[in-house]
Amino acid sequence: MANHLPPVHALSAFEAAARHHSFALAADELCITPSALSHRIRLLEEHLCERVFARDGRSVSLTEFGRRYLDVVRTVLRTLTEFPLPNKMTSHQLRVKITVPPTFARFIFLPRLIDFKQRYPHIEIELYLFVPLYDLSLSETDVEVRFGAGSYPKLITHKLFIEPAFVVASPAYLRTIAPINTPDDLQHATLLRSALEPWQPWFEAAGLPWTEPTMGLRIDDLGLLLEAVKLGHGIALSRKHFAEEMIARGEIVRLFDIEIASPPHAYYVVHEPTIRPEVSLFVEWMQTCFS
Repeated sequence: MANHLPPVHALSAFEAAARHHSFALAADELCITPSALSHRIRLLEEHLCERVFARDGRSVSLTEFGRRYLDVVRTVLRTLTEFPLPNKMTSHQLRVKITVPPTFARFIFLPRLIDFKQRYPHIEIELYLFVPLYDLSLSETDVEVRFGAGSYPKLITHKLFIEPAFVVASPAYLRTIAPINTPDDLQHATLLRSALEPWQPWFEAAGLPWTEPTMGLRIDDLGLLLEAVKLGHGIALSRKHFAEEMIARGEIVRLFDIEIASPPHAYYVVHEPTIRPEVSLFVEWMQTCFS
């Protein structure tokens, strides 16, 4: 029976959008982004195999099926809302939902989050993770931190910071290969690959006429990439915020003084053009934190 029930969050999105005749106003009422509300409406329509809204540019109107279905949905939601819950307390809690890459969350965001909580104790933070380069659409959250080129159509972006990239290896791995004294000696090493830290810009900075490696272990999570370096899988590119603790512990070492002054990727805060006041506070705090 459960498989035949529509998603409840999609029903509330449908009811709000029908009442306001606007996805944007409905999203604001439900404290989600307009794209998240559109996603919920699509889920409902896919479940029903029927269109509930006729879309014409930015305006939306109910279809004939949508008008009939709305009466049923309102009856169900009213029944659930009016059911007495003697132990439930009502409150309006300000909340910001943020999606961040795992490595950014672990090494950079969490150590700084206590500052935001001290400044704004009345705002709750919900933290979600996503894999960079794989999920590039805001869905159920208010803010995303993205590691990329910074070009995201129809979204507002704020650059947080950019760091030079440099070469790192584990002492144990270096003892298993020919000596690495110059960049050219890397031809004797295993170069770990990542779409987030391509080698080609570093090769150019080092004056090496080499192309991007196409063979070898590829890891598109910067934290896992460093773990692979520490465990002796090969040599990789990294950055100060991620590598400094492992370097301080002697688990990995930096090779050469050469670094990429302007790496192809940086960290950005990304959000919809229209955001709530508490979300704006969070974005401003992020920019101040990394200014």
